[in-house]
Amino acid sequence: MIKADIPSVCLIISSREIPQKLETALISGIKWIQYREKELPRKEILKNAILARDLTVKYGCLLTVNDYVDIAIAVEADGVHLGQEDIPLEVAKKIFNGIIGISTHNLEEAVEAEKNGADYIGFGPVFATKTKKNALAPRDINMVSFICKKISIPVILIGGIRGESLNFLYEKGCRYVAVSSGILDGDMARNIEEFLKFFESVNETKYC
Repeated sequence: MIKADIPSVCLIISSREIPQKLETALISGIKWIQYREKELPRKEILKNAILARDLTVKYGCLLTVNDYVDIAIAVEADGVHLGQEDIPLEVAKKIFNGIIGISTHNLEEAVEAEKNGADYIGFGPVFATKTKKNALAPRDINMVSFICKKISIPVILIGGIRGESLNFLYEKGCRYVAVSSGILDGDMARNIEEFLKFFESVNETKYC
């Protein structure tokens, strides 16, 4: 596992997208996949993580495993993404030699994650989303903009993001997005092209 520059677009998938939709995404140019599964037993999650790792290696794509550091280690994932209730960041850093991201929902959590050595933070939800059960209410857009400008590590915005919102978010300081239904619903190849072309067309900087 090699720490690498983080692509601007992260596609979040669950087990039901493996392998067909995952391979479609990889063929279409996605370079960062986050595998997030909340429903299945851990053995099934491991099985799907192995399939996801095989495909992401084939297409030269980063793979992040959500929540489960042990599974990330087992499949030699590039990264692990942790929630506020998961294993503490300082513990994860002792046992996992890869990219570690933290979900944050306010300034205090974002600052703490950066201070403790996270490689990036996820921040949101930016807009209302039905993808995640029991999702929080959307964050105030002024706070979103402040976080993007305040935090020096990559800030990946998440929650209800679609192609038509990219320009608005970019003007607010966004340089990275994590997307699920905004890509998976409808014509995936077309959706991916819209996201990738947008970030290719703007004067992208490394950090928010």
